[in-house]
Amino acid sequence: MKEIRTWLLQEADTRVKEFASSLIPNCGAMLGVRLPKLRQKAKELAKGNWQEFVARNDCEYMEELLLQGMVIGSVKLPVEEHLALVKDYVPKITNWSLCDCFCCSLKFTQKNREVVWDFLKPYLASQDEFELRFGVVMLLDFFVTEEWIDKVLDILFALDSEDYYAQMGIAWAISVCAAKFFDKTYKKLSSCSLPPVILKKSIQKSCESFRLTKEQKVLLRRLVKS
Repeated sequence: MKEIRTWLLQEADTRVKEFASSLIPNCGAMLGVRLPKLRQKAKELAKGNWQEFVARNDCEYMEELLLQGMVIGSVKLPVEEHLALVKDYVPKITNWSLCDCFCCSLKFTQKNREVVWDFLKPYLASQDEFELRFGVVMLLDFFVTEEWIDKVLDILFALDSEDYYAQMGIAWAISVCAAKFFDKTYKKLSSCSLPPVILKKSIQKSCESFRLTKEQKVLLRRLVKS
């Protein structure tokens, strides 16, 4: 841990820290280490004695938490052991950046979707802001596919939350579905089954996407006005 912290301190960048900390509420102490450097370091650590580092609960800097998550995503393990590490890490998520960086690192999901889907169910039913966001971001990262889209839409359109980052996660996920499967997502949006605040944010995020046509965006905006 001491060697890792020394490396992080050496890689610290004040400009990155000032910019990132302004975008990430509840980020705690931050050094300003760039994400590509953290990802490369995680790959290096994953080849060695990573277990002690990942198990530690005394992280002082946000980058240490980010690095823990990236190491979990980088190690080669049976899926059950991988998910045990994920379960231990999720309670450490206290902001959107930790959540989203962790989720996108869990690429073992691509070959284990059935198992991971079942693992995510409690998180998708959680009342905790970042547990729910974790579940939702995992869906948008790995399950917006031809095989899974109907199940994903059913889940997303049954969700509700009063917490901002959970709401934004749901809206983001729906916008990804709209970009990849517009007709199916539009049909769901047209039913107005979403809470108004999430519906509005979902359409806003979708209309910000470069992957939707002007005609599709017109249809979506009409849903807000109707």
